[in-house]
Amino acid sequence: MKILIVEDEIELSESIVSYLKSEGYLCEYALTYDSAIDKISLYAYDIILVDLNLPDGNGIQIIRKLKESDFKGGIIITSARETLDDRISGLNSGADDYLIKPFHLAELNARIKSLTRRVLFKGGNTITLNEIKIKPDAHEVYIKGKLMDLTRKEFDLLLFLVTNKDRVLSKESIAEHLWGDYIDSADSFDFVYAHIKNLRKKLTNKGVGKYLQTVYGVGYKFIEN
Repeated sequence: MKILIVEDEIELSESIVSYLKSEGYLCEYALTYDSAIDKISLYAYDIILVDLNLPDGNGIQIIRKLKESDFKGGIIITSARETLDDRISGLNSGADDYLIKPFHLAELNARIKSLTRRVLFKGGNTITLNEIKIKPDAHEVYIKGKLMDLTRKEFDLLLFLVTNKDRVLSKESIAEHLWGDYIDSADSFDFVYAHIKNLRKKLTNKGVGKYLQTVYGVGYKFIEN
């Protein structure tokens, strides 16, 4: 699960990133409007936290740009503005939730989990695809009712593939989603192939390897049938 935190208070940004990383999320942050726009134009995110007051722009404008780009993830406003008009304006702009500062990081995590279930997992706590059942909160995968042994990256890769089933995902998009913008310094994407190979082998050993397909010269996709 990849999250972008748009927040101009660097200590708060770093605190949120540190906490969410300890909860297993891949996190990045943007301190300015321009930086946020650059990131959302270059990278894909599952959840975006947006502060309304930024030194060079307005968080509402970011939300509107996300909606114009047909962003499919979840948006949570984090703001010190607490009037009813501010909350209504923020939600009407396209945000999914509104969290008033100051807030407890545990509450933020709960809001993220709730939004993830609602937006990405269609309201459920599990994702089921034929013989495969994924429990994102527990980081568990079951094949035909039996728990599957996966590394953290293999779990994240499978979750990314399944939540984007029937879509071709390039090696670049997989690398960027799992490792963030740190991947810009990578010399190649051979490690993506290695993770795909390992995941496919484990799926094949469980009798469900047919779902993970290679689209030669393009990338990979997970099919339902």
